[in-house]
Amino acid sequence: MPSTSPPRSVEEIFKDYAARRSGIVRALTNDVDEFYALCHPEKENLCLYGHPDETWEVTLPVEEVPPELPEPALGINFARDGMKRQDWLSLIAVHSDSWLLSVSFYFGARLNRNERKRLFGLTNDLPTIFEVVTGRMPTKDKPSMDSGSKSRNNAKRSTDGPMRTNSTLLNENYVEDEDEHSETLCGSCGGNYSANEFWIGCDICERWYHGKCVKITPSKAEYIQHYKCPSCSKKGRQ
Repeated sequence: MPSTSPPRSVEEIFKDYAARRSGIVRALTNDVDEFYALCHPEKENLCLYGHPDETWEVTLPVEEVPPELPEPALGINFARDGMKRQDWLSLIAVHSDSWLLSVSFYFGARLNRNERKRLFGLTNDLPTIFEVVTGRMPTKDKPSMDSGSKSRNNAKRSTDGPMRTNSTLLNENYVEDEDEHSETLCGSCGGNYSANEFWIGCDICERWYHGKCVKITPSKAEYIQHYKCPSCSKKGRQ
């Protein structure tokens, strides 16, 4: 992209934010088939960029260190075939929201407190990319005494294996009796189950894996509704 002078005022920074957001929204909605095809797992580390002219681009990260701007999530293509398409797109959307805010506040670092507050108000009035991609409508804030513990309450214990959530993942914060699952082995490395490590279970073959063995982190697993292990992905199991 040709270099231009960076936005300086609240209005200029918000205009830049909105334009980059529009490009990424287009990539994950109207142009989603093209975007999906460009993110082949056998390619090198790829990033999704939104540009100030409302276009999007899937390409390698910049080589400049430190970069001129904050960089988007690296290697978005690697997890593509290990997740359901919509789950993968939702994950890309969340990372893209984070990147857009980081770029916006990179430009806004020299603004005063009230200007930064106004900038966030403008960006916050727009639906997040995650909300657009998943079809979730923004809801009004409702104070709740239980809001901080919802994620933990959503976890369910399994009678035939370690604890699962909606995507049969193991919650690393949950204290489990290791003796109960001492015979559970990782389907990748063959290692024994340990409550101190993050595990995830395949919804197809029901085998369990160290998250590190299948390159799935707890944060990534939060957006996986149904996990398919690498073996089942290669076999094309449904």
